[in-house]
Amino acid sequence: MKQWYAVYTQPRGEAIATENLERQGFEVFFPRFLKRRSHARKIEMVPAPLFPRYIFIAYGSEDRGLSAVRSTRGVIDLVRNGYDPVAVPAPIIDEIRKRQDESGFVVLALHMKFDRGDRIRIETGPFASYEAIFESMRDNERVIALLSLLGRKVLVNVPVDAVIPSD
Repeated sequence: MKQWYAVYTQPRGEAIATENLERQGFEVFFPRFLKRRSHARKIEMVPAPLFPRYIFIAYGSEDRGLSAVRSTRGVIDLVRNGYDPVAVPAPIIDEIRKRQDESGFVVLALHMKFDRGDRIRIETGPFASYEAIFESMRDNERVIALLSLLGRKVLVNVPVDAVIPSD
């Protein structure tokens, strides 16, 4: 039975590592999502790694040695605990795969369900690193949140992919 392992790649080297590992016969899982990018007043959705600098490989005892992974172009090393590679539980990989759409991209925002009053953190944009209180969804792409700013409570409208649950 094959076990999944996390592979640490070179910066922006996930695609190169994936291609070279597949060429060697490894089963590779490179989860990506569509990230909203604004540039020159144009907004577009671009593919981005779900886990920057990490991909996953399935390895069984009948496969060629894991030592071949380290010498693969684009790869730095396997994620290890001391000298031993750390196995990633298969249910985690299965859960990520379940969240992929028909194009193979992981859908994040549709799976985040917030209730009014939940604490959220804004990750990107002009309010990055601020904590807020979830008020409502404006549509599938925007969140309305209550933000404490300059001693006042202010309603802000931010992209849904810019917020995460607050710890």
